[in-house]
Amino acid sequence: MGMSSLKLLKYVLFIFNLLFWVCGCCILGFGIYLLVHNTYGVLFRNLPFLTLGNVLVIVGSIIMVVAFLGCMGSIKENKCLLMSFFVLLLIILLAEVALAILLFVYEQKLSNLVAEGLNDSIQHYHTDNSTMAAWDFIQSHLHCCGVNNTSDWTGGPPSSCPTGADVQGCYNKAKQWFHSNFLYIGIITICVCVIQVLGMSFALTLNCQIDKTSQALGL
Repeated sequence: MGMSSLKLLKYVLFIFNLLFWVCGCCILGFGIYLLVHNTYGVLFRNLPFLTLGNVLVIVGSIIMVVAFLGCMGSIKENKCLLMSFFVLLLIILLAEVALAILLFVYEQKLSNLVAEGLNDSIQHYHTDNSTMAAWDFIQSHLHCCGVNNTSDWTGGPPSSCPTGADVQGCYNKAKQWFHSNFLYIGIITICVCVIQVLGMSFALTLNCQIDKTSQALGL
């Protein structure tokens, strides 16, 4: 691989990471917007930090940091930054695999914990504005009512609940949506993992080429 190939690989990796850095900025900005306006509220009272805004801020920040290392490492041909980029991607990939295995092994236990958290949350609908906002958003957008059905609302369903005899509970409807879109979720997950592996491969290849080029130039 000559100097021209090294430059091509360098700029491919730079553009690749620049696009992800821009995506990370957008995700972070949207997460901050949600935190400021608190549009979706807090659904799980025992996990108040588990909100859509917080998740987007964390994900966006991680993407920005990793992509920044990839951008600077490639354009500056800095081996330290490239290896940091490689190691971070490897840690993220291993964490994703571990999380997928845990979700598969403890699926039923996690399902029960989610149901318990939702049942606890619904009891505080009238006393917590954040919980009220979360339930109103979910019920109006998913066209569902309560956790399992409308009878979960002891004092009668709120105005955000749709009317009709065939209205489903939000928990059951969310599970149905997940199972019906499982194939698409799996494809997206695999694509993300492939992109991460490609990024790691590019970084490692560029790192090796920098060594070879330095040796050829006698540096």
